[in-house]
Amino acid sequence: MRKWMKLIVLAVLPAAMLASCDDDDDDVPVIEQKARVMVVHASPDAPGVDLFVDNAKVNATALTFPNNTVYLDVPAGSRNIKVNATGTTTSVIDGNITFQNNRNYTIFAAGSLGSNNIEPLVLEDDLTAPTAGNAKVRFVHLSPDAPAVDIVNVTTPNEAVLFNAQSFRQASGFVSVPAGSYDLEVRLDADNTAVLSLNDINLQDGKIYTIFARGFVQPPSGNTNTLGAQIIEHVRP
Repeated sequence: MRKWMKLIVLAVLPAAMLASCDDDDDDVPVIEQKARVMVVHASPDAPGVDLFVDNAKVNATALTFPNNTVYLDVPAGSRNIKVNATGTTTSVIDGNITFQNNRNYTIFAAGSLGSNNIEPLVLEDDLTAPTAGNAKVRFVHLSPDAPAVDIVNVTTPNEAVLFNAQSFRQASGFVSVPAGSYDLEVRLDADNTAVLSLNDINLQDGKIYTIFARGFVQPPSGNTNTLGAQIIEHVRP
């Protein structure tokens, strides 16, 4: 009789252990996959906007030109993104964007409301740290009525083109440059005419920046958003 009892116990133990393992699996927390997303208001004739991810509003106050949000945590996968005029259901951007887990993105709301051509420009941000003594910078052309431009470093006697022939909605990749203070010029690519000077641009060691051209070369009546540049510092996670 004792021998039979031992056999029964031995037969039951594996099943009990498996059941115990199943219970433990149920208790393992599910780690939500997320991306980090920054939104930039780059339309020079659009009002302040509200931002929605899958119809949930994500900004507490209106985002106005030419400002940006911090990086926002967004569930990875295909997400519906809406940009609405503040306090309304009128969407100037409404589309689905796929975000990869642990990736960083910037969405520029770019174009002219008056020309009915506001569209999102979605860029993935390479936030790997620059090498010691350097900064990383990229350029994005977001002036709706400006032709192709070059960004020229005029800090030293030997001029150097940092970004060549950038057209509207075009973005360079990030490039590594020695940290320091820079004098830059935005020049028309067609004839090398300087249209904007950017003096004393301080690019700090170890930091990452986006410089984008904003505003109108010839603003519409009543609009004061003339051609200029905006600098964003990207904060690494």
